[in-house]
Amino acid sequence: MKTRILGIDPGSRITGFGVIEIYRRKAVYVTSGCIRTKLKDLPSRLHEIYTSINQIIAEYQPTVSAIEQVFVHRNPASAIKLAQVRGVAIVACMQQGLLVNEYAPTQIKQAIVGKGHAEKIQVQHMVKVLLSLSGSPQEDAADALAIALCHAHNFSIQK
Repeated sequence: MKTRILGIDPGSRITGFGVIEIYRRKAVYVTSGCIRTKLKDLPSRLHEIYTSINQIIAEYQPTVSAIEQVFVHRNPASAIKLAQVRGVAIVACMQQGLLVNEYAPTQIKQAIVGKGHAEKIQVQHMVKVLLSLSGSPQEDAADALAIALCHAHNFSIQK
């Protein structure tokens, strides 16, 4: 049975997604991108994110998902919006029968770069290297791929 992992980097304006497949214990790039919300009000953006994640799941058929945990922002309103985006992403995955795995930002960076407080540029570079990509993915897509890779790493350790 193949394992296909959907990584999600939640954001109220830009939500990154990345899909990788584990083939013979190696991570293989499938797709990645960004859900860029066009609507102004938060409820409409949440619906747009929910719908887009459902479309990604339908098209790429992941078998499991991974998402970044909420981290404390300086701005409580931003943290609340982020939590709402995570909620709709989690519901979309669960409704499609996907197990949702959550990882802290430091845990993701540790798995990908080797240090929990790595810079975003380092994460982008390591995602490019680990997946043998010809170019660096956009920042939010790279973060989503890093989340998927983090799950792949944790999943292989558990086996």
